[in-house]
Amino acid sequence: MTSATHPMAYDVAIVGFGPAGAVAAGLLANQGFRVHVCDRQRDVYDKPRAIAVDHEIMRVFQQLGLVDRIAEHVEPFTPSEYYGVDGRLIKRLTMVEPPYPLGYVPSNVFTQPPVERILRAHVERSPNARVELGATACALEQDADGVTLELAHDDGRRDSIRARYVIGCDGASSTVRDLVGIALEDLEFDEPWLVVDVLANERGLAKLPRTSVQYCEPDRPCTLVIGPGNHRRWEISLKPGEDPQAVTRPEETWKLLARWLGPDDGQLWRQASYRFHALVADEWRKGRVFIAGDAAHQQPPFLGQGMCQGIRDVANLSWKLAAVLRRTVAGDRAEALLDSYGVERKQHVRNLTGRIKAIGAVICERDEARARARDTRLLDECGGIVRDVPRQEVIPPLEQGLLSRRPAPARGTLFPQPWVRQADAAVRLDHFAGDGWWLALAPAYPGTAPVLPAQWGVATLHFGRVLAETEGVCAAWFERNACVAALVRPDRYVYGVAADARELDALLDELRTALH
Repeated sequence: MTSATHPMAYDVAIVGFGPAGAVAAGLLANQGFRVHVCDRQRDVYDKPRAIAVDHEIMRVFQQLGLVDRIAEHVEPFTPSEYYGVDGRLIKRLTMVEPPYPLGYVPSNVFTQPPVERILRAHVERSPNARVELGATACALEQDADGVTLELAHDDGRRDSIRARYVIGCDGASSTVRDLVGIALEDLEFDEPWLVVDVLANERGLAKLPRTSVQYCEPDRPCTLVIGPGNHRRWEISLKPGEDPQAVTRPEETWKLLARWLGPDDGQLWRQASYRFHALVADEWRKGRVFIAGDAAHQQPPFLGQGMCQGIRDVANLSWKLAAVLRRTVAGDRAEALLDSYGVERKQHVRNLTGRIKAIGAVICERDEARARARDTRLLDECGGIVRDVPRQEVIPPLEQGLLSRRPAPARGTLFPQPWVRQADAAVRLDHFAGDGWWLALAPAYPGTAPVLPAQWGVATLHFGRVLAETEGVCAAWFERNACVAALVRPDRYVYGVAADARELDALLDELRTALH
């Protein structure tokens, strides 16, 4: 481990060792950077809070080298069925059909405590990381070279560390956010809900629906999510005047669950009252300090995107910090690259939160007449026949930041991860191609691939010539997007695409101007 007594002991200090903080620490330590991570809690919270994880996040777990271990605690999300005022089916969210675009089932449920332990253990094993638990960040000071972070330990000690950059992943009540004076913008959603996790027994499971359900009922909107194994979660809206603490008492919780289960049908695992908020930070960077995860945003849980958004944050930020720390990007370009983190993520969070609020508006309509009108509208829109809508279609692309100026539907979307041939085996593309930038060429790309300067660190992947995929995922992607080349960032978002060699030359010039 790196000594904390050196004037600049660490490249990055991370405050908060939840999922976002652990992923940030793992991504940076894996690349050889000196990382310090602290958390006021010594242990992983032993009950689930997040329950959903999508294929983009599974891809990040793959990058960490942990996806196979984490997959043991992950199961595919069941379809979600929406029922209206009179119990009619009004909407249905499902999965896209295979082959899956990113190499994993697109929507999943998972058990948070063991997954969080896997993420933490990975960081704790790294020779590049120092983990201090029972340590609270209480002050920080920035200068031209780095940040001095003061820590208060639960044994009464106080000390400080130096790092070039700090990432605050310390939750909704973030100390780091407060220390640098970042304000939160209210996105106008604030409702009291009760979240209940139950471990159902066989008798209980036999009583419950086989799909996840949104009960869009004006009297009391609520959600039932089918978790891994026998884990079932309810999110139950509270009525005006109901005491949010009283309903967490077991006898009161069981009263609210009586429609589905009784105490003989399972055991309460967790019951907690929340105010579901929609908030986003005004700024995501103050000098050498960044915020991520719940410190930067909070959204209602209707698509299960809370943890996913935090991991998207740190996946976006980590490769940009790595480029600056390695000095492959320097000067004004380095500052612009770091600024692009907040530009990209804030816009994405705002867009996705807007979509989540729209889903929440469908679920949470309290006026019966308006709820009936909603049911009629949704059924009229589908001609009276409820059709399956892939859940992932609601995740927006990036729209601003480090992206080509050339508009294209594929720009800002995630590049696919097909299965490709390697020797006599099939492996996922990221495993074959590794980290860093990619220039992906379609089988129809004319002529030979352009030769790029080695210092750019861009790997060329020519599908159909030197790279054979097994299911045609990328070939179909190129055809669907009417392009023959794509520049892909290290977080696997598409920088830009080109329809021919001339357009590719222009795209590469854009990248050179932006970064090199």
